[in-house]
Amino acid sequence: MGHESDVPGAAHLALVQGASLLHPETSVLAAMLVGWRTQQQSRLLSPATIADRDRMVRRFHQFTGDYPWKWAPDDVEAWSSSLMSERRARSTVRNYQIVLGLFMAYITDPRYRWAVECQERFGEHPVQICHEWNTAAHLADYEGSPGRRPFSRDELMDFFDYADERVAKIRSLGRKGWLPAFRDAVLFKVIYAWGLRRREAVMLDVGDFSANAAAPHLGRFGMLRVRYGKAMRGGPPRRRTVATVMPWAVEVVEEYLAQVRPCYGQEGHPAMWFTERGTRMSVHNLSERFVLYRRGAGLPEELTAHSLRHSYVSHQVEEGTDPHFIQEQVGHSTASSTAIYTSVSTDYKNRMMRKALERAWEPEKDK
Repeated sequence: MGHESDVPGAAHLALVQGASLLHPETSVLAAMLVGWRTQQQSRLLSPATIADRDRMVRRFHQFTGDYPWKWAPDDVEAWSSSLMSERRARSTVRNYQIVLGLFMAYITDPRYRWAVECQERFGEHPVQICHEWNTAAHLADYEGSPGRRPFSRDELMDFFDYADERVAKIRSLGRKGWLPAFRDAVLFKVIYAWGLRRREAVMLDVGDFSANAAAPHLGRFGMLRVRYGKAMRGGPPRRRTVATVMPWAVEVVEEYLAQVRPCYGQEGHPAMWFTERGTRMSVHNLSERFVLYRRGAGLPEELTAHSLRHSYVSHQVEEGTDPHFIQEQVGHSTASSTAIYTSVSTDYKNRMMRKALERAWEPEKDK
């Protein structure tokens, strides 16, 4: 068995031993990040998560202009205030604080011996700077903007109608833009019809659709395999299979795959959606296109591309779909997460109220 400090990410494994460092402060910080990367890799965290955390720590270093063994709790407060002044979401700032706390926990852990290394080289050692009293607490299940909401059914119809009319108008004028317009219309409908997140949608491949023995009338579009679901705690993307519950969407996808997608000339590429340059669409592309259509349809700014997913959940609830089935469809780990997305319409509430009143009055009528 190796020495106690021979663990992935230990200081003596990340630093060149016995060598005089030309720029010791910069070199030690770089070695700390290399060691932290190794430690996270040993925990099987995804490369994207590790890279995001590395960038965040570097940003904090740039903000303070100092090194980890000199950082203090008030640096966290100043940084958090700066982020909030940039109108960063509370959840984003809290996540940054968590990542910074994890980095500080790593370099102050005796097993990795970074504190000893810093004390010997600089006469100072790092301490934990993220505490309950200077970081944001996670007190609510949902920390997004309270203004965000699902589409009403009328708004959803207006949005889809505008998208369809845009295709017809561009095509009637003989312009080339009808291809991306048709793609956009189908993409937005797919997000709603299968309750997808933005990244889940843009990462779809044609082969992700498959038949459902329980719904043979849907052909090969009875199920949709989502391969890039939201990851948990830095792990790999979670997969799930979504059952098709809106048959009208199958016709839309069939038409797109048969008549529109081939026009991009990317027969050998598996992606569902392409940019005009023939590359796979990105989340940024999708969001930009959504804003264009939302404005064109004259809809409120609080509606986002993610509102289409919210609408799927809310409308399924209104239609009496089993809550556990909805939870499985959208890939939520807990029912409380699905409940956050639920926002039923006034008409639905009124129908439920009338039914409740009818049940309450029935005993009175029997007297």
